[in-house]
Amino acid sequence: MQAVVYRRYGAPPDVLEYREIDKPIPAAGEVLIQVHAASVNPYDWHFVRGLPKFIRIFTGLRRPNSPRVGADVAGVIAEVGANMTRFRPGDAVFGTCKGSFAEFAVATEASLALKPQNVPFDQAASLPIAGITALQGLRDCGRVQAGQRLLINGAAGGVGTFAVQIGKWLGAHITGVCSTRNLALVASLGADEVIDYTAQDFTRIHNRYDVVFDLVGNHPLRAMLRPLHPKGTFVACGGGGPEKSSAELLKIMLGRFALAPFTSRKLTGVFAKINPPDLQLLGELLDSGKIKPVLDRSYTLDGIVQALLYLETCHARGKVTIAVG
Repeated sequence: MQAVVYRRYGAPPDVLEYREIDKPIPAAGEVLIQVHAASVNPYDWHFVRGLPKFIRIFTGLRRPNSPRVGADVAGVIAEVGANMTRFRPGDAVFGTCKGSFAEFAVATEASLALKPQNVPFDQAASLPIAGITALQGLRDCGRVQAGQRLLINGAAGGVGTFAVQIGKWLGAHITGVCSTRNLALVASLGADEVIDYTAQDFTRIHNRYDVVFDLVGNHPLRAMLRPLHPKGTFVACGGGGPEKSSAELLKIMLGRFALAPFTSRKLTGVFAKINPPDLQLLGELLDSGKIKPVLDRSYTLDGIVQALLYLETCHARGKVTIAVG
């Protein structure tokens, strides 16, 4: 089968290969998926570049532990391993897997859900990491309630476009922060107010929001806390593109919580935890029209390098997807 692989860390053009490899075999509790679509996330370029460097403790110190790339997936079950109870061959599914940038990939049943029949594969593939990050960031970390005021910094990105819609579904009053070219897009997703960061510094607003969801990491923590009510919640996720050094990224992450003992505001962060109930919920919201993916660009499997380089510009509108097969 055709797949995208890498054997060392580095820039995508230097390390990614599109080549023929053996089809994986599902182990007990796993399924083999014939991939129809995938999507790219910052998660992917972090793994490819091995940045920030401390992640190599988990991905491989000198070289990647696994040559496969890609996580978000939508496709059809081709085979099932032993002890599989939830899925059977022919089921259309979406979720995350090991190496979705390929014609076939394996996944555990705990990382998948059935794809709603009327949802296209590319839309389903755009949901897992970005959609669950938005959902868990707002519902679980921010504990957003109906009537609260929510500010989303980075409202036009992959997570941000879902966060605007999920925040609206939760009943919040939404303020989205984005660039000039994305104002109309963010408003069309349901934002009650939109701030153009090139024209207005939203961090100069004082005590206005119950929750601030920061998807960019482009302001010091002290500045990000100004818009929050004294008892509000700051939720951190993301921290810039590959131009930032490992030291800068670590400084951003640690700096977000350095003030925690000295403020009445709650400071927290989110990392997506893929699970079937949340995947199913997102699928239902998509199927019912309560949320809709913003699909910026689509690439073929042999265009993964271009897809990742585009995502690394940090200017993608919504999601970038991969059409497979």
